[in-house]
Amino acid sequence: MNRVQASIPEINHTDVGSVFERVATEQSPVVIRGLAAQWPLVEKSRVSSAAASKYLLNFYAGEPVTTFTSEAGAGGRIFYTDNLAEKNFRQTLEPLDEVLGTLLENEGNEAAPTVYVGSRALDLYLPGLSEANSLPLGDIRATVRIWIGNRTTVAAHYDVLENIACVCAGRRRFTLFPPDQIANLYVGPIDFTPAGQSISLVDLNDPDLDQFPRFAEALEHAQSAELEPGDAIFIPSMWWHHVEGLESFNILINHWWRENPEYMGAPGDALLHAILNIRDLPDEQRKAWQVFFNHYVFEAGSQTTAHIPSDKRGALGELDENTARQIRALLRNKLNR
Repeated sequence: MNRVQASIPEINHTDVGSVFERVATEQSPVVIRGLAAQWPLVEKSRVSSAAASKYLLNFYAGEPVTTFTSEAGAGGRIFYTDNLAEKNFRQTLEPLDEVLGTLLENEGNEAAPTVYVGSRALDLYLPGLSEANSLPLGDIRATVRIWIGNRTTVAAHYDVLENIACVCAGRRRFTLFPPDQIANLYVGPIDFTPAGQSISLVDLNDPDLDQFPRFAEALEHAQSAELEPGDAIFIPSMWWHHVEGLESFNILINHWWRENPEYMGAPGDALLHAILNIRDLPDEQRKAWQVFFNHYVFEAGSQTTAHIPSDKRGALGELDENTARQIRALLRNKLNR
């Protein structure tokens, strides 16, 4: 049972040509009803799952897709086995037509095994599908991906990128938590994950508050919404999102992007460097480095380097492609010593 009381706010915006500009004004998640309602894939799904499947296969290029499968006893939860010993599913490469065939054969079967295809690049696996079944990107540098499966549950996780996800078939429930709730979500390993991102170890629909007492606080800040075919949701960068496929046949297409220049690196890399080099220092040294990070990163401004001649600021100066290249070279030299 979903214990979340608050709903994700909704906006009325069906102008697909300006949706990226519209969500750029939002600081928190929003649901956009009917944004993708006119997509052919959505229209086919309203006819039947078989019609949607047939439509997809018109574009299939034959490349096998990474598929997660598990027995019915897993309840569709993409997770770990007891004590995080291993993952609770098998990961294989399968032809998409066989995956869709399995989903159709088991449609309506409550005891069906879990079948889940996540995050496949649309233009690689289904070239041409995006022309009529994705949002117009304009100048946005986005990757467009497809997710297919039956009743599945992906635990709360975050993405660095901004995200507009459009439900094309079935129904999905999204439950979101703001980034500042990380301590209350009981996040698992960062280097042994079910599908690439760290996840909350709490079962949202049956939370063990004796084992995870702070999760009660996270629930106070959670928001939830159910999306029908054609509906979309904007998930800002770093917001934790728990996603459930509620039907025996579900398809979603999402758009990931970030506004940062391409020469900027991945923030998660900096986190790993900090774990390696700072986390286990004595307390006083860690506090000192916290001051350094505030000064040079989190609270940096013109006053940080105003006293240094502009041509001598180096890595502390304005970040551009050339400076980024120099910083990477410096890091490589330090890591290879």
